[in-house]
Amino acid sequence: MSHTLGIRQAQKQKTRQAFLEAALALLEEQSLSSLGLREVTRAVGVAPTAFYRHFRSTADLGVALVDEALGSLHPMVRTTVSTTGDSSERIVGAVELIARHVEAFPAHVRFIARERHGGVQPVREAIRDQLARFAQEVKAELAKDPQAADWSDDDLLMLAHLYVDQMLITASLFLETLEASPEERARVTRLATRQLRLISIGRAHWQD
Repeated sequence: MSHTLGIRQAQKQKTRQAFLEAALALLEEQSLSSLGLREVTRAVGVAPTAFYRHFRSTADLGVALVDEALGSLHPMVRTTVSTTGDSSERIVGAVELIARHVEAFPAHVRFIARERHGGVQPVREAIRDQLARFAQEVKAELAKDPQAADWSDDDLLMLAHLYVDQMLITASLFLETLEASPEERARVTRLATRQLRLISIGRAHWQD
């Protein structure tokens, strides 16, 4: 019996993931507010009624996509806000990491960039909440810096939000250059590096 339940659970998870992947592919060319349920189920190859075994609505599907898309950003935190090693090298490494992330997950980045201010309220709120939690993680990393010993919680959180926003801005910039010339990608890399360096300089001298 337990073996049968395990097979059913695995199949259910596989179908759920198929819905997420199909929706993400369809959202390459449209917003979530215009995505139809039948459009998604047709792409997966199941009856429309099967959708409701996994999601309450397309908004619920969108919230699940938020969890998946932003969950893949977490590995970038330590590199971007790390206090170890040479500052310039850290910044260059962080920009390269963001560029690689965009190349690996362009649909995720495009989805978040489009829906962050999109027309589906539960998804906007889910993105906002995820980014707020993300900022708290960044804040915890920043607090490990001995130079942050005298920083207030509010200032640390403000800096954390700057880093989170800048990571999203940088990701969006690289998204626009996926098919651009090497010269354009180099320009975006320089711009992103300068922007992170500006935050880093402000971080080092904030207490001054």
